[in-house]
Amino acid sequence: MKLTVLGAGRCVTGSKYLLEWKQFAAMVDCGLFQGPAENRRRNWRRLPFPPRQVGAVVLTHAHIDHSGWLPRLVRQGFRGPVYCTPPTRDLLRVLLPDAAHIQEEEARYANKEGYSKHSPALPLFRAADARAALKLLEPVAFDEWRRLHPGIRFRFHRQGHILGAAAVELETKVSGGDRKTVYFSGDVGRYGVPILREPSPYPGSDVLFLESTYGDRFHGADDPAVALAEAVSAGLARGGVILIPAFAVDRTQELLFLLNELITDGDLPEIPIFLDSPMGIEATALYSRALSEHDAEMRQYLADQVNPIVPPSLQFAPTSADSRKLNELDGPAIIISASGMATGGRILHHLKLRLPDPRNSVIFVGYQAEGTKGRRLVEGEPEVKIHGEWVPVNAHVSQVSGLSAHADAGELVLWLARRDREPEAVYLIHGEYQAQQALAARLADELGWRPEIPELGATIAI
Repeated sequence: MKLTVLGAGRCVTGSKYLLEWKQFAAMVDCGLFQGPAENRRRNWRRLPFPPRQVGAVVLTHAHIDHSGWLPRLVRQGFRGPVYCTPPTRDLLRVLLPDAAHIQEEEARYANKEGYSKHSPALPLFRAADARAALKLLEPVAFDEWRRLHPGIRFRFHRQGHILGAAAVELETKVSGGDRKTVYFSGDVGRYGVPILREPSPYPGSDVLFLESTYGDRFHGADDPAVALAEAVSAGLARGGVILIPAFAVDRTQELLFLLNELITDGDLPEIPIFLDSPMGIEATALYSRALSEHDAEMRQYLADQVNPIVPPSLQFAPTSADSRKLNELDGPAIIISASGMATGGRILHHLKLRLPDPRNSVIFVGYQAEGTKGRRLVEGEPEVKIHGEWVPVNAHVSQVSGLSAHADAGELVLWLARRDREPEAVYLIHGEYQAQQALAARLADELGWRPEIPELGATIAI
């Protein structure tokens, strides 16, 4: 078996791995590259293998940087099964059509405004491709072995990163009749955060592919709820509107949980909260219904007839007309909208309107990848380009740390600690190179491992 790193090699996005045997090929994850234009251009590259000959795709979770290239793969001829957990399937029914809508809207806007380098600008994929991809989804329960091909099987392990997130344990025959276990961590979740159950520990394997998003840092011991309360209170004091760019899946639900808790405890007033994200609204409903995924605290809330991710002051803005009405808000109010890195979605319209006014505030509550508008705003750039126009940044911009769905360096080591056996080979993926180098040094020092850091396009023999 050989494995080619088609994404998330020395970078965070585009998670995509091609696995090849003599008579079979499959993929683990099928994600979009996100961030700067040079990253996104990689989404247009063809696979180094005919898509029609890919036998199956196994998805770790629904985030677009792990699943969003699937409609493109289908557009190029892939027709095999796409295995995922049941909650991942439910989320993809929301995320993939939304991703297609964004692709089509961006192409339409680029053609209208004339700022595309290509004429006409084309979407990477269309709504029909997303619908075709959804028909291929085959849910597989956690911990249930599923045959991928004769001599090859896999199972999912709960990862707690977002609803339905999993690690993939793949067992395969290799030359000589031996069997090897290859473990893909997917994105490792946090410990002690609200709503979802904690990650299942790494059991050990022959080969480990380990994410390293926060391999060079710690989220800190400070309570993110306290930091959020301080940032929101400061925004209220300015008298304007508070914008919170947030990933529609998981981050929005955790944010609503914390805001509800702060309002209930009297740490914040009952300020109007608007969720301006159709995907975030649907994801919140899915999170509310996913009883088997809830931690003990969430289950107790619901048993007491309280939904802690729907604060009493929360209002939904599902339609474009509802979103445009928010332009008339004069504050104080909170608008939560996607995308979390300000790379697209309705948050761009709000930023374009609100950034010039110093009374307004922008609070980032998640990781901001290199090259994104979110990263540039957090780093203090005086103006940003939105929809082809330069917008001055006079609003107050801050970032609340600790609100992350990714394990930090210490939590990654904790996740690895209960293994039954040592891996023969460890590869660090899904991280910026500096973070990967730091994590490699930590694993060498604490565990005696010698991880490798494959580049994009690298092929690994297993």
